Amino acid sequence: MSYQVLARKYRPNSFDEVIGQDHVVQVIKNSIEQERVHQAFLFSGTRGIGKTSIARLLAKSLNCMSSDSPTPQPCNKCESSKAIQEGKSIDFLEIDAASRTGVEHMRELLSSVHTSPSISRFKIFLIDEVHMLSKGSFNALLKTLEEPPSHVIFLMATTDPERIPKTVISRCLQLNLKTVSRDELHDHFKQICKKEEIESDNESISLVAKAAEGSVRDGLTLLDQAIAHGNGKLIAENVKNLLGTIDDSLIHELLDSITDGRKEDAFRTLNEIEKLNPDYEALLKDLISNIHKISLHQVLEDSSKESIVNIASKIDAEYCQLIYEIGLNSFQKIHTHPSPREAIEMCLLRMLAFQPVQNMNKGENKIQKKKTYRVSEKVDKKKEYHLNEHIKESHKINSSSWHDLFNGMQLSSFAKNYFGNLSFIKLNDQKIFLCGSKDQLDIPEAIMNEFEDKIKAKFGKIEVKLQEGISLSSPNKINEENKLKDIENSKIELSNDSEIKDFLDEFDGEIEVVTKIKN
Repeated sequence: MSYQVLARKYRPNSFDEVIGQDHVVQVIKNSIEQERVHQAFLFSGTRGIGKTSIARLLAKSLNCMSSDSPTPQPCNKCESSKAIQEGKSIDFLEIDAASRTGVEHMRELLSSVHTSPSISRFKIFLIDEVHMLSKGSFNALLKTLEEPPSHVIFLMATTDPERIPKTVISRCLQLNLKTVSRDELHDHFKQICKKEEIESDNESISLVAKAAEGSVRDGLTLLDQAIAHGNGKLIAENVKNLLGTIDDSLIHELLDSITDGRKEDAFRTLNEIEKLNPDYEALLKDLISNIHKISLHQVLEDSSKESIVNIASKIDAEYCQLIYEIGLNSFQKIHTHPSPREAIEMCLLRMLAFQPVQNMNKGENKIQKKKTYRVSEKVDKKKEYHLNEHIKESHKINSSSWHDLFNGMQLSSFAKNYFGNLSFIKLNDQKIFLCGSKDQLDIPEAIMNEFEDKIKAKFGKIEVKLQEGISLSSPNKINEENKLKDIENSKIELSNDSEIKDFLDEFDGEIEVVTKIKN
């Protein structure tokens, strides 16, 4: 078959065709123009971003015979340029280090270093995946790499520069290539579709550019697959089926259910997603990515998507960070989980378990509104009676009773942690005064709202006031002291037990209690 895959067909033939690596191209062009070409180059970066392609372009530029000296614009017409492009040049040796790792291979290579180039200006050695060479091979290369003959230039490419000895790296001009941005990939793939006369739309190309994850070669391979899957066309729905990606609207619907605490809706949406046979790893990536967008919008207000804006406006930044961490932790463990679907479900359950406090309050308010909607005169009298009971009970609040009253309130763990560190000062004019350090008084608005609602529900219309001061007898501190007393009493009881006492005497032991007091 004469068909040439897109990744090979659209390999750049000049530096101007290289995308996303302007910083590297500029260094090479300037070096050639100023005649300050280094003796050894090391190109590093992830797969499919142009390391080998740029190395070949550099070789063509150095050996192009269209001018009397190296040129940053190879002609691609002279004998030397054509030979390098077709892989037939006897003065350009391309070695795959993964298959030639031994020291004997390196010695064989170096034996030809001192031989002058046959028809070209330089003898150029390109060692691909150089990090695969053995320690002996690197040692054999060192001296030649440091002082090669004037007609020899080494080009090396690697995806793992950490495995290359520092002594080798110090002898090279290291050029780090970066992943290509999604916008650059989108424009590049769009131009290729136009040249290939492939019917396409922006959404389908965007999906391929996103799936490429910064790799040009991976993107072109996916583009080939998508064209074949779509029978010569790029249609968004076909590309989604090929990649196993999920429409953002379903992801936003899932997030909306999670942040509202609507558990049944969240799993109903997950079931809809399952019908599309998704890649669960990609699903979790999309979920994390959209939480990231929500978090960014809360700070920068830079999103134009209505669903992102709506979710960002109704949840706390703290809760957004929490579910982001839950998603990230789940993603790190998804590869070790026996069932990816179950891993996703556990991730959602964790997110739902840590519901924002305002959602719980909303649920209570809805119930209260329903009750209020059916109020009659008799109900009003009952309501008045309960209000009077609240007022009577509020007068019982003092420094000695506050600890028991606080523990009796059904607060979330977040509210207990914050307000449990504050000490009761006084109750005056239907205002309850609590004190703590400056850090302890930095309480999120949602937690403050929850506590105020619980106080009002238990004691009626009482306003909560916070003051900066030293918290001496907070509920949390009293709870810890009571725990220590219980432990000490248990220790005394154990010490007085005759059998335990005999055991300790026999082995010369003692009872040790390990405790951790929270401030």
